[in-house]
Amino acid sequence: MDMLWNGWGDPAKAAPLPDTVTGLLRDLLGVKPHTTPAPALEDIRLPEPTADPAALKSLAEAVGGADHVRTDAESRIRHTRGKSTPDLLRLRTGDVSDVPQAVVLPASHDEVLTVLKTCAAHGLAVVPFGGGTSVVGGLAPERRAFVALDLRRMNGVLDLDPVSRTAVLQPGLRAPEAEALLAERGFTLGHFPQSFEWATIGGFAAARSSGQASAGYGRFDEMVLGLTLATPEGTIETGRAPRSAAGPDLRQLILGSEGAFGVITSVTVRIRPLPEARIYEGWRFASFEEGAAALRRLAQDGPRPTVLRLSDETETLIGLAQPDAIGAGLARSDAGCQAIAGYEGTAEETAQRREQAAAVLRAAGGTLLGAEPGERWAHGRYSAPYLRDALLDAGAFAETLETAAFWSRIPALYAAVRTALTDTLTETGTPPLVMCHISHVYENGASLYFTVVSAQGEDAVAHWTRAKHAANDAVLAAGGTISHHHGVGTDHRDWYVKEAGELGIEALRAVKRRLDPEGLLNPGVLLPTD
Repeated sequence: MDMLWNGWGDPAKAAPLPDTVTGLLRDLLGVKPHTTPAPALEDIRLPEPTADPAALKSLAEAVGGADHVRTDAESRIRHTRGKSTPDLLRLRTGDVSDVPQAVVLPASHDEVLTVLKTCAAHGLAVVPFGGGTSVVGGLAPERRAFVALDLRRMNGVLDLDPVSRTAVLQPGLRAPEAEALLAERGFTLGHFPQSFEWATIGGFAAARSSGQASAGYGRFDEMVLGLTLATPEGTIETGRAPRSAAGPDLRQLILGSEGAFGVITSVTVRIRPLPEARIYEGWRFASFEEGAAALRRLAQDGPRPTVLRLSDETETLIGLAQPDAIGAGLARSDAGCQAIAGYEGTAEETAQRREQAAAVLRAAGGTLLGAEPGERWAHGRYSAPYLRDALLDAGAFAETLETAAFWSRIPALYAAVRTALTDTLTETGTPPLVMCHISHVYENGASLYFTVVSAQGEDAVAHWTRAKHAANDAVLAAGGTISHHHGVGTDHRDWYVKEAGELGIEALRAVKRRLDPEGLLNPGVLLPTD
């Protein structure tokens, strides 16, 4: 099934906001309902593809027939941009200016190589497309006509080694299918980002994804042991051993490259045995500062839970940590900050780690809220994007951004980004509600994940662009990274250039010139075009 073309996920799971929340948006933020309905998919008219018919014919020959090269309007619209709020708002006005010429569906590494050579011969850019879940402009290249390289036919498990506990997965395999196939053999990846239901293995690697259980299982880039990359100049294969001292690790060049250097055609990953037990519970702290200190103690000194996250006062009050209970905390005056701690593993090890972590959390000022908040979070942890769509439908603007920093910089980073967002949006007449949570923890630092809700105003995309730029500036000024797990795309590219430095960017440009001399691969994404 394809994702909703102008929103997130399964259309059957979409639900309107409760009247209480609609009233809150109106009274608190001045949100007004839309007066003009959004266009239906069938009402959007596209220009005919301008690509040379000979190019489309050659592409069809490369991927096994014309059935695997789609030029119909619906296929092209469904591969237009990603799923950020600006992406969706533009689609909802009928703006399809970033539409691909065609959608090409290869079935193998060799077919991908042939597609790349064909596109080079005809001057067509190529945008790798997995689940289409990018929220940073990663699927809208600059300057030239392009084809979307949809990898959904490359969706298998090529190998599973139970002795080494590794699996070789194809890039178009969606996360739920990957988990189901691994579970049949008694294993799990342990990678559960918010995009889990739709994102793909190749996308996880290309964007350095981080799942909600990263405290226990690690980030996706930490799970990757090997990669195969198809480029216009040939193939790169990495990962002969779990660790190596044979020069710089080329995996790290491919991870996070967002399709700018090549197309990932297989990923060798570390897998773990399925857990016997899963326990999630809630904790309350009086303040965000107190809760952050407690999380730091666990991250640095252990025992570290599998899931560990903390909502600030505003997010706790609104109830965003439990999307199915949005607004539930508004009647409370003592909401404080809610943390979620989760434990997975053998029954004995899980119980022991839970008991030891609870002692640390209590000593740090935490109050146990029991299993209900944790289980509600686990039940609704993939619901936030659907909530975002409901907010857009109601006339509100809702978007997220994330960053990370060392622990000592977290307080200043948190304050700087909140201030930048609040001040900039208030100046444009759309004062926001800014919420935040610590989403991932490490021994040396943590990530901050912000959610912003406001009225849309006269030009929501322009208002957000200004606020997002101010927040990006604040991130770098406060010592944060421009992205912890969403990636660079085009939205963060100019700040990534500042973060990496001129010499670093020139080194990456040199890599791109060698692997992609015609600049075909996702032009303008990750690196500025020449």
